[in-house]
Amino acid sequence: MSQVPTAEAALRFTVTDTDTAAAVGSGSLPVLGTPVLLAWCEAATCAAIAPELAAGETSVGTRVQLEHLAPSAVGQQVEVTARLAYADGRLRRFSVAARNLGASGPGALVGSGEVTRVVVDGERFLARISG
Repeated sequence: MSQVPTAEAALRFTVTDTDTAAAVGSGSLPVLGTPVLLAWCEAATCAAIAPELAAGETSVGTRVQLEHLAPSAVGQQVEVTARLAYADGRLRRFSVAARNLGASGPGALVGSGEVTRVVVDGERFLARISG
């Protein structure tokens, strides 16, 4: 097992009307939808893994465990962090967390979990599925 201690990233997003549960079909309320929170968590893992990828390599998500713990209203700024928790060959497992941001810094924990990605050669990966 090898570990890349610097594999981490923090991204900031602002909840818009198109990010709400009502807009994405995952509920009826005008708050951050879980599918959008998941996409933001995956984006943070992609940002964390990007520096270690060789030319032609990318990563694909293979497993997600996510708890959506608190709401975020339209206009709320959310910080999503991803930190490498485990690496083995091409497999990378990240701990992810999202927090509402306020004037005094990080606030309520919006969500947390794990996202697993596998490093692949982009062309070979696509060649396997086209046909």
